[in-house]
Amino acid sequence: MRVSTANSYDNTVSLLARRQAELAAQQEKIATGKRVLKPSDDPVAATLAETAQNRLSRTQADLRSLETARSSLQQAESGLAESGELIQKVRDLLVSAGNATFGPSEREDIARQLEGLREQLIGVANLKDNSGRTLFGGLGGAATPFVDLYGPGGNGVQFSGQRGQAAAGSTSLPQALDGNAIWMRVPQGNGSFSISLGAGNTGGVSTSVGEVIDPSALTGDNYRIDFADVGGVKQYTVTNLTTPAANPMPGQTGVAYTSGMTIEFDGQSFQLNGQPAAGDQIDLAPSGKTDIFSVVQGAVDALRYTGANSSAQRTQELARATTELDAGHDRVLLARGRAGEWLNRADSLDTLLEDRGVDLKEERSRLEDLDLVQGISDFQTQQLGLEAALKSYAQVQRLSLFQII
Repeated sequence: MRVSTANSYDNTVSLLARRQAELAAQQEKIATGKRVLKPSDDPVAATLAETAQNRLSRTQADLRSLETARSSLQQAESGLAESGELIQKVRDLLVSAGNATFGPSEREDIARQLEGLREQLIGVANLKDNSGRTLFGGLGGAATPFVDLYGPGGNGVQFSGQRGQAAAGSTSLPQALDGNAIWMRVPQGNGSFSISLGAGNTGGVSTSVGEVIDPSALTGDNYRIDFADVGGVKQYTVTNLTTPAANPMPGQTGVAYTSGMTIEFDGQSFQLNGQPAAGDQIDLAPSGKTDIFSVVQGAVDALRYTGANSSAQRTQELARATTELDAGHDRVLLARGRAGEWLNRADSLDTLLEDRGVDLKEERSRLEDLDLVQGISDFQTQQLGLEAALKSYAQVQRLSLFQII
């Protein structure tokens, strides 16, 4: 077969151009350090590398979100620590307020200190993080979740946020805590029942906060204890207000009263102290829910109470406030413990996500990056081949019949 000289030259030039293009492509790979510069270089590797990059982007986004949540939780934990310290200061003041030698001026001084601590507690409950988000607003819904409406016709502190606690995810943590559950769900009294003195009492009777001695005997009913003077002897009678059919209650009707005695009925027990007046009453009801702010305000009101039975009323309310304050403090400590647990989990998640990011970067590098040693070796081989091809082409091109004739 005859091959024309021009056609042979064209084929050779085309091959040389392709060799030069391959050498330039290899040089570009060495310069960028990438084996796969475009999908056509290795479709399978390009697809897998893109998947790894997407997962890496999600991991980095999770890390940023985790860091934001950790910062918020650290500030929330700090706020809860401050709240615990304020509650302890309130408790110390309540203990000192029980001093029988204190007069109206000393009690007023303590009342004002308690009001200041209450304001500080509200401020802590309305703390915000560095981004302006409320730390204790639950699921959101209000820029100021705790609003103080105390005053004539007011209703004390109200929670205007959205109740509930965001759940922690596999790679995420809540950025806010449910302040309603922390400060607004304090059990009244001893947690099972609460005792209060009648508004019209004139005697000096008061009670302990009481305790449950037989949970199975609890009825959840409301009771009233009435005092009477029969033949010069103080007596009391317990009446079941919820279930009238239970009256008269066995062993609790017309019982002679002595200060310091303990009353037990329907699984409940409490101590009576002081001397009642005829017609005085004590009310006992199942425990409901109150809030830490109302507890402090109740103590302030008790210190400023000037009724006929002011001493007994003050003793009763301060004892009750101390018990409820302790229950509220327990809830703050529980929330702080949960925040600490989430912060520990944040450290673990941070390590997990960092390791995952390293793995994904290694996977992407394995798929895309060039082995520089192998790449330089291939470049040198291609360069040597191109140089040889150029030299041989030059020699063939110089061949002519006129050089032989």
